[in-house]
Amino acid sequence: MRISGQLTALILLLSLTLSAQDEDRPRLKIETSEGDMIIELYNETPQHRDNFLKLAKKGFYDGTTFHRVIQDFMIQGGDPNSKVEGATGLGSGGPGYTVEAEIRTDLIHKKGALSAARQGDQANPERRSSGSQFYIVQGKVANENMLQQMEIRANQALMQQIQQAFFTAPENKEYLDRLKKAQEEKDQVALQSLSDEIQPMLEARMDEKKFTYTDEQKAVYQDIGGTPFLDQQYTVFGEVIEGMDVIDKIAAVKKDGERPVKDVKMTVTLLD
Repeated sequence: MRISGQLTALILLLSLTLSAQDEDRPRLKIETSEGDMIIELYNETPQHRDNFLKLAKKGFYDGTTFHRVIQDFMIQGGDPNSKVEGATGLGSGGPGYTVEAEIRTDLIHKKGALSAARQGDQANPERRSSGSQFYIVQGKVANENMLQQMEIRANQALMQQIQQAFFTAPENKEYLDRLKKAQEEKDQVALQSLSDEIQPMLEARMDEKKFTYTDEQKAVYQDIGGTPFLDQQYTVFGEVIEGMDVIDKIAAVKKDGERPVKDVKMTVTLLD
């Protein structure tokens, strides 16, 4: 019996969902003018899960809008300032705190992924998440070459983090002092010797943390789509399990720049 492409995609999505959870996940409904979505929050990202639940129970999200919408990319909301009719400069509001990053290799930006917005790396090197703003992925179908490029990009960023952590660790101050001295004296021999000494240690740490898509993750991106270029950059803490078409509807609304001309307001309620 031949299995249709749509059914195959559904099986892959279900498989990826089940593999990422050990316990029942909290479920919430996001009601909008374009339809309703049911989301699940991942237990593997407990700080983001608990924070979202806390805000939802307080009614924090009720009346906020999806203020930033980009076709084939994502829909973003959760700024409390968007409750004010005609408010400008949306995207910087929040509850007054950020949440520690919970970035995991097993949670990816597939279509429907619920992820935390945040400030850029320069202002936020720890990649802490906004206390309330989130985005839901629409994205596009990816090919093998694109996924390979994303792996390379993610691992380059990872190596930079490893290098920074190595040279800022107190126990490695000797290496940093030697590096500074060799640079000041423009001693190429000393620089090469230091590189030969340090590189194996950095590579060993890289081998422990190297990011590679599983075959299952690649299949999901190739069949369902998403935004793989955001993987390992932002915390994914949930997913849409019903109402995928609503993502497409919101992404397709008429916009002035990235903001919908007519506000797409939301109400978020806990189901379980």
